[in-house]
Parts: sequence; C-alpha cells; structure tokens
Amino acid sequence: MDIDAAGGAATGGILAGALERPTGHAGDAEGHCTDCGQSVDGKFCPNCGQPTHVHRSLLHLGEEMLHGVLHFDARIWRTLPLLAINPGRLTREWVQGRRTRYVSPLAMFLFTVFLMFFAFSFTGVGAPTATTTLDPEERIELLEDLETARVELAAASRTAQGTPGSSALRLTEQARETTVAVLESRLGLPATTSKRTDGFTPGSWQANVHDAVASGDLKVSLGHDGLNKTVTKKLLNPDLALYKLQQTAYKFSFLLIPISIPFVALLFLWRRGFTLYDHGVFVLYSLTAMSILAMIVSILGPLWGGFAALGALAFTFGVPAHMFAQLKGAYGLSWFSAAWRTLFLLVFCVFAFTLFILAIITLGLTG
Repeated sequence: MDIDAAGGAATGGILAGALERPTGHAGDAEGHCTDCGQSVDGKFCPNCGQPTHVHRSLLHLGEEMLHGVLHFDARIWRTLPLLAINPGRLTREWVQGRRTRYVSPLAMFLFTVFLMFFAFSFTGVGAPTATTTLDPEERIELLEDLETARVELAAASRTAQGTPGSSALRLTEQARETTVAVLESRLGLPATTSKRTDGFTPGSWQANVHDAVASGDLKVSLGHDGLNKTVTKKLLNPDLALYKLQQTAYKFSFLLIPISIPFVALLFLWRRGFTLYDHGVFVLYSLTAMSILAMIVSILGPLWGGFAALGALAFTFGVPAHMFAQLKGAYGLSWFSAAWRTLFLLVFCVFAFTLFILAIITLGLTG
C-alpha cells in the first residue's frame, strides 16, 4: 500500500469536507453563540452561522474525521447521478444558485482527484513481458547471438575489473549485461546476469534510461545549462524521477483549472451573460467526471480485459458525449452550437493537458 497515496486520499477528503457548509444536526441551542455572542434560539447562529452546540468529545472528533474522509452526506447521491447523466443541468443549477442540494464542484474535484491517484497506487502497470512464440530458425539465431553476447560480457567484465576507475568501461559492461538480459528474456531462459552495481536489473527500462543518459545517447536540452544538469541528474535514477512526477501530478492537479478555463472562455467570447466563474464550474464538474471514469477503468481494467475495452470505448465516445451534454445543458445551446463547440473543446483539451504535463515535468524534475 502506498502510504503517500493513502495520505493524499485522506487529505483530499478532509479538504473537501472543510469546504462544505455544515448541514447536520448541531445539537441543542445554548442561548448564545460561543463565537460572536449573538443571542440564538436555533441550531445555528443567525449572525455568523456557527453551530450553537459545540461538541468537545473525542468520539465526535472521530465522527467528524470519518465524515470528512468517507462521504459528503446525502448530497453526494444527488450530485453523482446528475454528473453522470445530466451534467448540464447540474452545472446550470449550481451557477444559478440552487446549491444546497449538491456537493460543490471544488469539493468534488479535490476529493475525486486525490481518490483517483490513491486508486492508481494499487493498479500500477508493470513492465511488459515478451509473449511472442519464436520459430525454430529465429530461436537458433537468438541462441547464437546470446552466446556471442555472453562472450563479449565476460571480456568487458575483465577489462572493467582491470581498470576500476573507468566509468566508460563500466558503462560498456552494463551495456553488455543489458544485451544478455534482453536475449535471455526473449528466449524465455532464466536470467544469468545478476543485478548491476547501480542496483538496476539488466534489461529493465530503468537500466536502459540510466545507460542512455549516462552515455550521452539521451541528452536533455531545455535551453538552460543549470536546468539541463538538474534534469539529467534526476533521470539517472528513473524510479525516483517517476515517483517525483507522480507526487507532483496530484499535488498540483489544481493547475488544470486555471489552464482549462481560458480555453472554455474562448468558445463564448461573443456571447454575453457568461462569466469566468460559470466556466470554472463547468471545468470543475467536467474534470471530476473524467477523473471518476479514469479511476473506474484503472480499478476494473486489470480484473478483466473486457473492462479495459469498455473503458477505451467510454473514453473514445463517452467523453465527447458527456462534454456535448454538459455544454448544451449548462449554456442553453442548440444541438449545432453544442456540437461544434464540443469538437473545439476536444482539441483544446489536448492543448490544456499538454501544458499541464509540461508544468508537471518542470516542477517535478527541477524541484
């Protein structure tokens, strides 16, 4: 279990719960508000809105934590169905002020994104394995190549041991180890090469990236020498670089909001009556729906190949259909107006996601 991801999911739930206005039973009225001193005769202060009964028990503290992490009370069950089948109505009603029955778009987005990355921590995709059946001639050829590679590895190892301080000779030895490991994997033979001195398994993608960066075959060119050196150093440890990117992605997932809003606003430049706030609500609910879909596919996909195929279909056809329905309902558009805006929005999504990925790479590998 990824503890950081679990902490992210818990934090997301608590943050989302903190954004919600209290709606449950607050207890018996105490006569005066403990915050502002206003006289009260109900369960909430009419002046500042604080509950008039202030709990001070450990049991209630645990109850609040569970509530913040696990659910958003009954409003979640009114919000999710509309988000799935009628996102335009959900967006329109929130913008028009009918909000008490629904979970806020920001709360939904925060909780869903953190929950999505939490699910991803359990469903990581491993390195692909070779499953191709070799014909006899190809197998003989690979066996000959393997014998040659083993001889070259033995020679490179002897040379590297004779000159321990030579990094070039050590890289040559590692390259020979990688060649032997790849051939053994293709032939279905047990690995004979042990782990390298740098800890990477010969033939793994981590070893290949490390060797490519160390040998100079993979060069980082970002227009700044200091930045190039920093990113190159991170890529020498690919596992750490990937971990940093994953952590940065969910910590800065909120960047998708300011990146996406201008693209949606471009679709309505000549139409009055819509504000950036309206577009922000649209973006938040749309991103939430896409995150939920990605989370469901990541959980069900590994269980059965059919779920993965259904997920691919959902992203191919379901995402445009959802965008069309949300645009049409939220902004009161005709079928034609919603259709062409959906096409442009799909293109804008590519630009927005590319900008987000570039930002994550910059923040993750240079921080």
